[in-house]
Amino acid sequence: MSDAIGFKEWQVVCDALASGRQTVILRKGGIHEGRAGFSFAHESFFLFPTRFHAQGDHVTEGSVSPMPEWQPGDLVRITHHAKAIWAKTLADWSQVEALAPYHIYAPDLVRERFDWEGKGMTAGSIHVALVQVSQLAEPWEFPYAPKYGGCRSWVNLPPPPEDILTSARPIPSNRLLELISM
Repeated sequence: MSDAIGFKEWQVVCDALASGRQTVILRKGGIHEGRAGFSFAHESFFLFPTRFHAQGDHVTEGSVSPMPEWQPGDLVRITHHAKAIWAKTLADWSQVEALAPYHIYAPDLVRERFDWEGKGMTAGSIHVALVQVSQLAEPWEFPYAPKYGGCRSWVNLPPPPEDILTSARPIPSNRLLELISM
């Protein structure tokens, strides 16, 4: 695997994905997503936990421990990989609301993201991806670098250990099966 892609997400959401409590990712996009805005541009990616935006009032469950933002040289620990089974943009609020059992984002946050307009996204839409998450057999650690910072969703990571995904174990989730069959 030469190109390792990281998807930046709040630590508490990474934890929910890792436990199988969450099976979808909702995203509008970050400030630095570029002129075209956000898209689920990668089908396979490592979950890169972020600290800056991890705010407890934006999730319905999970433990949020305030931590300082990453600093150059801090050891980043990647423990999970995800594959997007499908990704689409939803423009029907009732469809977005129906996803509530499959994520831990607070309803007000989801509505705010749905209504937001900018960076190639129109108000009244949000990107959603159904993901299958796998736990790495051994955590992958590397030093944090400024190139991983900023308000962007996708980051290029250093080359991972060889065969890192070969022994990764899929996280079982009944919720995932429910959504696949919809």
